[in-house]
Amino acid sequence: MSLFSLIFQSDTYLCMAFPVPTRQDAYIVDFIPLASMDTVHHMLLFGCQTPVSTNSFCVQGTCEDEAAIMYAWARNAPPTKLPKDVGFKVGRSSGMSYFVLQIHYGDISAFKGEQPFIAGIYLLMSVDTVILPGQRVTDADVACDYTSYPIYPFAFRTHTHRLGKVVSGYRIRDGKWTLIGRQSPQLPQAFYPANKQVTVKYGDTLAARCVFTGEGKTSKTYIGGTSDDEMCNFYIMYYMESRHAIPYMNCMEMGSEELFQHIPPEANVPINVSPSHMNSVMHLGQSTDDRDYAVNMKLFQVSAWPQSSLQLGQVSGLALDSDSNLVIFHRGDHHWGADSFNNQARYQQRSLGPIQQSAILVVDPSKGSILKASGRNMFFLPHGITADKENNYWVTDVALHQVLKVSSDGKDKTLMALGEAFIPGSDNNHFCQPTDVAVDTESGNIFVSDGYCNARIIKFSADGKYLSEWGAGSSDRRRRIPFHIPHSLVLLPDKKEICVADRENGRIQCFIAETGEFVKEIKKDEFGGEVFAISYSPTGGKFTEYSVEVSSRIEFKMPHDIAETRDGSVFVGDASSKSVYKFTTEKADKERKIIITTLLLIPLVVVISIGVFISWRKKSMYENTHGSLCRKSIRILGKIRGKAVGSLNLGNFFPSHKGYSRQGFDQLSTEGSDQERNDEDSSDSENEEYSALPPPQSSS
Repeated sequence: MSLFSLIFQSDTYLCMAFPVPTRQDAYIVDFIPLASMDTVHHMLLFGCQTPVSTNSFCVQGTCEDEAAIMYAWARNAPPTKLPKDVGFKVGRSSGMSYFVLQIHYGDISAFKGEQPFIAGIYLLMSVDTVILPGQRVTDADVACDYTSYPIYPFAFRTHTHRLGKVVSGYRIRDGKWTLIGRQSPQLPQAFYPANKQVTVKYGDTLAARCVFTGEGKTSKTYIGGTSDDEMCNFYIMYYMESRHAIPYMNCMEMGSEELFQHIPPEANVPINVSPSHMNSVMHLGQSTDDRDYAVNMKLFQVSAWPQSSLQLGQVSGLALDSDSNLVIFHRGDHHWGADSFNNQARYQQRSLGPIQQSAILVVDPSKGSILKASGRNMFFLPHGITADKENNYWVTDVALHQVLKVSSDGKDKTLMALGEAFIPGSDNNHFCQPTDVAVDTESGNIFVSDGYCNARIIKFSADGKYLSEWGAGSSDRRRRIPFHIPHSLVLLPDKKEICVADRENGRIQCFIAETGEFVKEIKKDEFGGEVFAISYSPTGGKFTEYSVEVSSRIEFKMPHDIAETRDGSVFVGDASSKSVYKFTTEKADKERKIIITTLLLIPLVVVISIGVFISWRKKSMYENTHGSLCRKSIRILGKIRGKAVGSLNLGNFFPSHKGYSRQGFDQLSTEGSDQERNDEDSSDSENEEYSALPPPQSSS
């Protein structure tokens, strides 16, 4: 039974009675205080048969009969949960028909007067757009100058009918466009969190664009109220100071062509929603929060990539540079093994010296040829890597316990070092086996996931100054589960969020990059219990869940990182097999090309014989190896229909392992590191999703 705090106050003392909400016997097994010591000094909960008053707030006491104290709270005490199978009996035969909650307030100023801020709605709406039949793109542009007191947007909503592809809203100040929100109107049209860094003041311009398509239409479509018409609405939910409050404002002016020449390109990129997605949204009524963050794609291995051996060590990290080349971070002749660290997480193999091979390779993503090589005699146990807009490399080294900024000009120069070499720690100046790093291209802020023996994300300024840190988030404060190896980071520039692959918890969590406030958790059975790495598509605005057609020659041992190019190619780095695999959205079978080439060289009948033989051999190999592939390589989802095809999410690249110890600097078990391992998959984890709307702020 849950007890809810009251939103009323009589003086500095409040007493209210309410009946037990059942005529049967019942038991209280949990007390959840919804209060803060900033306002409430203490609370007492009584049970009795006859309260002093049942019709109004009691000011003369609590109970006419004997009052039994059931619970007391003060000074932000945590919730109280009784032992299993234990409860306070209330109801019919208990002698307790009423609860009486007595609240003693310490600060009642919060209850005096009006709310300091009042919410309102600002609607931008097109009234004269005409969508021509067959025309691929029609833009509806709306803009108005803002001429009132400051408002603080905290949520937005988009609305069109069937022809709308994407709706975006902006604030324009001094010629700069700042996104308030952007969404597909074909997704559930709820209010979504707005960009919290936006405020609107006198002299700004508010603007919105709706992108429509007339494809498939045979007549013009006008703005109107019927289902055959269209609408273009962008709603801004805001708050403002109560003394200046305006509950509703609108804008219906067509934006000028000159103004909208400068709208950011993202406003013109449709957000595609698959028919199956819409079917589940419209008919099943399922929650779609995570669909704003994920899209599924089917991939096929490029078996001819790379064209020659890259001679890699354990592949720990993958990234893309600003030229869209693949950057590989590997360990050369060093290995992470059971003897690499002691009980205090200190590296035990310094006598080996740094890796003498080039640990950073820049590779042509189309052919796999090496374009540049660097990072000799710099690293001991590489882990994560990313490239900033100047093509500097930001890397983590779990042996050094450091984050390093390294030049990409081949001079192997360290431009910045965070953390103290070989010294693990958990304060502002130390890491303990940091796993990954992400860099905000706009602010230059640095985010570090730390890591194997810490459980936090740390934020630094562009010049390396410590700013803040935070742990795992949850919308349910009773079930806040700490990070268990935050393993991979990715920035979502369009959402202004930082997301982390929480490896051993098998989930993705996202936070507002500016404040670290928890926004979203994605956890699915398909992740297989572990999520090693995550990728984000800046064009589609989604995480990507992949379905992969698996070659019989692939046997993933420990896929460790993932990178996605702009053309949709996906690269997977395997730490144990010391390999990088390439996948694309189109079939590119080398053997098929060989057969086509052979047709030009030898008689047709021989070619047909060879083709039949190869087909028979492939089928035989598949039947013999399929069982072991499912066990050792990846978890195949769905039914196998005569070929090695299955649905594979990011988490399913990675086998599941348990039995780790991560308290303080406890001994890291063999399975907890990135050394070679090949265990059986574990059972699917509980499917949970949490979502919380970040509270509004007044920062500009």
